[in-house]
Amino acid sequence: MNILTHLLPQSATPQSATPPRSKRQRRGIELKTAAEIEIMRQAGRIVATVLKEISTLVEPGMTTADLDAYAEKRIREMEATPSFKGYHGFPGSICSSLNDEVVHGIPSRKKLIRSGDILKVDTGAYFEGFHGDSCITIAVGEVKPAAAQLIKVAEETLYQGIAQVKAGKFLLDIAGAIQDHAESNGYKIVEDFTGHGVGRNLHEEPSVFNFRTHELPNVKLRAGMTLAIEPILNLGSKHTRTLSDRWTVVTVDRSLSAQFEHTVLVTEEGYEILTDRSQL
Repeated sequence: MNILTHLLPQSATPQSATPPRSKRQRRGIELKTAAEIEIMRQAGRIVATVLKEISTLVEPGMTTADLDAYAEKRIREMEATPSFKGYHGFPGSICSSLNDEVVHGIPSRKKLIRSGDILKVDTGAYFEGFHGDSCITIAVGEVKPAAAQLIKVAEETLYQGIAQVKAGKFLLDIAGAIQDHAESNGYKIVEDFTGHGVGRNLHEEPSVFNFRTHELPNVKLRAGMTLAIEPILNLGSKHTRTLSDRWTVVTVDRSLSAQFEHTVLVTEEGYEILTDRSQL
């Protein structure tokens, strides 16, 4: 789940789950223990399972509320709590964003999914004191070539960023790889939102930015950090606006937007993707 860095505190937690903050912090960044990482693996696996299942069951004629109900049911069946539901008042267990909707789309019985749509599904699970967080973009039925290419490059861009993760590297290494791959393919990176640390809280420090900047701290990566890396690519303008529901964000020029996200563990050797759907 993305956040506007200037609107939501990174230490905020869902209203339904307010665990104490860990004492193992370095400038506000938590380094997880081996036991905590194992719990996060389980939280990540729950999220990955739900997203993989949704990617196979979504079809034209469904509503985004149908997917939300399914996600909540499955998360609870796996003895976890939906991370997003009640978070700052958000009503859903998923963010479901269609086409020009960038992030934070509210699931609704009125939002019908049609063939040719591209659908972003972002969800999180809170399990035994820790969160997992991930997002996918789904091509519904037959989509136009431009939409299919946008989805392809958006996913590639995420993995370009993840490939930079290793203890001793910096957030700018991740951001630069993401920006270069997106821009070399002709797409704009949304700068209004960032990734984030994730663990006991859904949003923790640091902000994991997707473009080169000196306005956010260029944190050195340390083993035990857990990051939600989540670039958003637009087909047109990088600029966005928020609708009157105060949640749904759309592109200003109504162009398509695509996003992928994983929760990633920093290790001494590199990284581990905790929400890896390919391992299911």
